[in-house]
Amino acid sequence: MTSQAENTLSIGEVLSMLKKDFSDVSISKIRFLETEGLITPSRTASGYRRFDTHDVARLRSILTLQRDQYLPLKVIKDQLETDVQEAGLSAPVSTGIGVRPDDFRPGTGKIRLTRLELAEETALPESLIVALEKDGLVWTSATGHYDEDAVQICVIAAKLSEFGVEARHLRSFRVVANRESGLVEQIATPYSHSRDRDAKARAQQTVRELASLFVQLHAALLRAELIRSGSG
Repeated sequence: MTSQAENTLSIGEVLSMLKKDFSDVSISKIRFLETEGLITPSRTASGYRRFDTHDVARLRSILTLQRDQYLPLKVIKDQLETDVQEAGLSAPVSTGIGVRPDDFRPGTGKIRLTRLELAEETALPESLIVALEKDGLVWTSATGHYDEDAVQICVIAAKLSEFGVEARHLRSFRVVANRESGLVEQIATPYSHSRDRDAKARAQQTVRELASLFVQLHAALLRAELIRSGSG
């Protein structure tokens, strides 16, 4: 039986292929495109990205549209999704609505960016990143670098800022996240204390499933509240 690794490429292998035609492409840029929902590579059990031929072709299309037509990512994403729908296929991109347990797999935030690099990747001024950090919404590792989660949070913060939402308005999200993280850990603790050799894996899976359900519950409650208030 052929393994997934034999049929797919690592992010480093994809980078080497694309570098021949797109000299400015980087690993952080490929990861950023994933964060923006333009590509959805599969993941190994250890959390490593694996790209199939469709993923590579989609990346080529995105980079070509950026280079030759100077299109913003939102326009590119809409255009690609339209092309897929017209071809009678389902779009293999994340909408940001569906949340899966695997989205919370440990080890998914392994990029290392300086504050300047983070600002360039997310089109945010460094001053706003400082504000987000001050309010506990993003933070650096022990080496002073930002990871993939910081990229995603900054991207969302940038979009919210277009509606006048400032960093200080987001503090309550951090408070809720802290509270729910504690609840998830409390529920999963009995699994991790089991003498079963598979207990750790089961505890990690429990954490991922709970986190996914919590996010889905938030979305459902917000939708219901907006409909109830007449705003939805």
